[in-house]
Amino acid sequence: MRGIFRLILRIVKIFLIAFISITVLWVLLYRFVNPPVTWLMVTRGFERKADGKDWKIDKHWVSFDSIADPMKRAAVAAEDQKFLNHFGFDFKAMERAIDKNAHSHKLMGGSTISQQTAKNVFLWPGRSYVRKGFEAYFTLLIETFWSKRRIMEVYLNVIEMGDGIYGVEAASQAYFHKHASQLTTYQAAAIASIFPNPLHWSPINPSDYLRHHQYLIRKNIRRLGPLDF
Repeated sequence: MRGIFRLILRIVKIFLIAFISITVLWVLLYRFVNPPVTWLMVTRGFERKADGKDWKIDKHWVSFDSIADPMKRAAVAAEDQKFLNHFGFDFKAMERAIDKNAHSHKLMGGSTISQQTAKNVFLWPGRSYVRKGFEAYFTLLIETFWSKRRIMEVYLNVIEMGDGIYGVEAASQAYFHKHASQLTTYQAAAIASIFPNPLHWSPINPSDYLRHHQYLIRKNIRRLGPLDF
């Protein structure tokens, strides 16, 4: 029994070393190489095929400097106003989300931009405690090995912004027929307003609720002022 126990420990140790080594190298690679595709993109593609639609992954990578400043500020204003000051987690936002979700049927997220980037780039779609654990792990890795500029660049290039639309350039072209570098504050706020539910909300045909949400984002943009990335 002692020999079996030692063998199990050795296997677990080898597995942990291999897992940590592979994931760290993966994160380091994406510090310099743009992620070509995500699990969510592929999953959504198959969902479209199952619904009888054409396969569609509309994405066009643009560099950080080629994204309009209002779009970066709109993302921070809408999703994570402490983005530049935390190390991947906003525990007060998590507490507020847990408290609100306990008394509401509409789930509120407490994830930071870093957490959203980690789960979009490195993880599969879905909700589970296991996935949350991996999300926290990869969030720590990208906060350690990437700059805030890189996190924001990747975030705005991979997140879902419509049916088959991923990243700010594809969204900018689809909704406003212009390059991501030319987005105005109003247009950036409109795009950022649909981040929580991009398959059902439209930045160019907003409901009264979404129109009010866009107003609050613009208000937060003015309050935040310039951001030092």
